[in-house]
Amino acid sequence: MPRVLLIAPQWIGDAVMAQPLVALLAGRGEQVSALGLPSVAPVLRAMPGVGEVIEAPFAHGRLDLGLRWRIAAELRDQGFERAYILGNNVKARLVPWLARIPRRIGHSGEARGLLLTDRIEAGVPARAREASEPMALSPVSCRVPRIGQESRADMRQYYAALAQLDGSINGPALPEPTLLVPAAEAEAMRSRFGLPPRWIALCPGAEYGPAKQWPVAHYAALSAQAQNAGYAVAILGAPRDEAAGAEIALRAPGSVNLCGATRLGEAIALLASCAGAVSNDSGLMHVAAALGRPTVGVYGSTDPRHTPPAAHRSATLWLQLDCSPCFQRTCPLGHLNCLNRITPDTVWNALTRSMCG
Repeated sequence: MPRVLLIAPQWIGDAVMAQPLVALLAGRGEQVSALGLPSVAPVLRAMPGVGEVIEAPFAHGRLDLGLRWRIAAELRDQGFERAYILGNNVKARLVPWLARIPRRIGHSGEARGLLLTDRIEAGVPARAREASEPMALSPVSCRVPRIGQESRADMRQYYAALAQLDGSINGPALPEPTLLVPAAEAEAMRSRFGLPPRWIALCPGAEYGPAKQWPVAHYAALSAQAQNAGYAVAILGAPRDEAAGAEIALRAPGSVNLCGATRLGEAIALLASCAGAVSNDSGLMHVAAALGRPTVGVYGSTDPRHTPPAAHRSATLWLQLDCSPCFQRTCPLGHLNCLNRITPDTVWNALTRSMCG
């Protein structure tokens, strides 16, 4: 069984959208180890097809060359045949290069694919060759849509294209992103946080910026609707989302604010037990949808065609105004109509349809 190393993306949602690539690799008999930041490691551990998770505590924005060298040295004699590198920068390629993994596969990205042996351009496959390394392998032959401001590809397809090394454009059908949490673990986590069996998760955070955040007042109104329908409501998020969670709980008494109270692994297990989830375009949205929970993703400045939630039982709400998607952190026009105009009633109706489906 060939051993391969996956260099995971640094963001939670991107890591979830890499799971179809893992499924394709595992489905053809490859033994997948995943190397990722501690912040995404819980996602990787819940990912079918990943046999081993290697945490790499690289500091954001730093080269950390010594740490990369030490990790590479530990991997060097473990028999990895290929590395699939999902980041587009040179730093992401350093560990597999230093570990002397023979084939290093990724998208061209920064520096025209420096340190890769196989690269995929935006729509045009190519073979990279290092001057000191003789190459006798057939070229990669796969195509992916160009990703740019004007037209951004589905990220699941973008990552999964790296598995197409056999010269075929039409590989197996792309599976939906999937995460698994044992039922007993999910129920134990729900009980630990004192939530009843019928509860709904609200995820008001979005690390990228406020142009992705549905208004707190809308979340509060939605919480009131859910509670009136007999559901408990818990608000999940990172410590930076505590203020938003507190305001929702203040506006909608009875809401339980768990923002900052859970680690990612705990939040994943909790989401596995929820009756439904409503979220901005964020990592927790992708987690909830990949767990197969009824999920509504509320989109504003971003594009659900580019970063869609897993389609098991999910719905997306996006007004697609003339000014969107702008992919900006804050609304450049100052009105945030793309999110303000998505009403709590609209979201509640979409959620109830997903829960009944």
